[in-house]
Amino acid sequence: MEQTQKIQLFEKTAIPRAVMILGIPTVISSLVMVIYSLADTYFVGMLSDAIENSAVTLASPVLLAFNAVNNLFGVGSSSMMSRSLGKKDYETVYRSSAFGFYLSLFCGILFSVIYTVFRTPLLALLGADSTTVHATSEYLKWTVTCGAVPSILNVVMAYMVRSEGSSLHASIGTMSGCLLNIILDPIFILPWGLNLKAAGAGLATFISNCVACLYFFGFLFIKRKSTYVCIHPKKFGFQKEIAGNIFAVGIPAAIQNLLNVTGMTVLNNMTASFGPNAVAAMGIAQKINMVPMQISMGLGQGIMPLISYNYASGNSDRMKKTLSFTMKISLSLMVAVSIGYYFGAEALTTAFIKNPDIVAYGAALLRGLCLGIPFLCMDFLTVGVFQACGLGTNALIFAILRKIVLEIPALYILNALFPLYGLAYSQLTAEFILSVIAVIFLIRLFRKLERGKTT
Repeated sequence: MEQTQKIQLFEKTAIPRAVMILGIPTVISSLVMVIYSLADTYFVGMLSDAIENSAVTLASPVLLAFNAVNNLFGVGSSSMMSRSLGKKDYETVYRSSAFGFYLSLFCGILFSVIYTVFRTPLLALLGADSTTVHATSEYLKWTVTCGAVPSILNVVMAYMVRSEGSSLHASIGTMSGCLLNIILDPIFILPWGLNLKAAGAGLATFISNCVACLYFFGFLFIKRKSTYVCIHPKKFGFQKEIAGNIFAVGIPAAIQNLLNVTGMTVLNNMTASFGPNAVAAMGIAQKINMVPMQISMGLGQGIMPLISYNYASGNSDRMKKTLSFTMKISLSLMVAVSIGYYFGAEALTTAFIKNPDIVAYGAALLRGLCLGIPFLCMDFLTVGVFQACGLGTNALIFAILRKIVLEIPALYILNALFPLYGLAYSQLTAEFILSVIAVIFLIRLFRKLERGKTT
């Protein structure tokens, strides 16, 4: 009965309702994740210590690098699972989920070992100097050395659970860890608690990710007779066709996130040359700007199973209407948020830290960052469509265009023209151009589908 309801959602449910069922829990989950990310910044900011704030900012490229594994096996496996569901090939669904789970577990262990062994040169690469290296190292001890495995597994399992239409359960699992993190942060960070400062934020993150993993393991055990997600060792193995399809989507998605890490590292190193206050301000502005970004990403991730299923089953009309409806909602909301951010930048920055110098930097940087959000949502949705359809090469082209061709060169050029403040406008420059390209790519894709020339 439960499996029949899942198929009904993909095939028959009215598109606005289907998008809401799949998208709203994912958006809420994404917002809670942002709030928990902001909680680190907020409670560390209460210390009014630029060094501790800088530690959280400098560590963020490493945590962002986790998304390379999350996308490799989360996006790759979930796309394969949803497309296999559309073809009614359930054995491939089971084997795809087992393949993604065990390889993400292995990569999490590998991540932890590599960081721990090469910690000193990696900290220098991140931009940590003699004043910030200790605080950054303590934060990363908990989030990477101890926390890489649970951090990666809980995201990958959420992707898999969402791929079969169980968006609500995927979101509950993710949110359980996030909400616990928000509760633990002040206890571990602030002087009235354990007074661990940035290290306390890392410890809270580690514990919270472990709890999220426990939720998903419990869910899979309880639903073992009705879920398509399978992590039984007997279903794990290397089958060329399954691995090839997962990697075709996952590798470009992973490269996209590695390029994001590269871009963030370049940005942080450029910002670091202006001092700890500038680094702390950029970190706060980026975290605030993550709220609308996560809403866009949540909507894109939420509709991916619906896109994948209907692409594989040949229902291109339902697929096109799903994307059109989602795009209208996302773009309208992002424009409204960008306007609010632009005029409320100073008040938003002040909510996180009271240092007047950091607030002045942060407000100016946020005004530049928020202008790119409406265009960025177009990029997210387009890449999501390519991933959902198994068109990994197209997603990779977008990733290279976004970071290597457009954003990173814009960072150097705009920083030279407008030191520090120009850095915030690189995203706007890149995403405006990329959004135009996105529209062209989508038009070409749907024309091919209409002619029955899908690949």
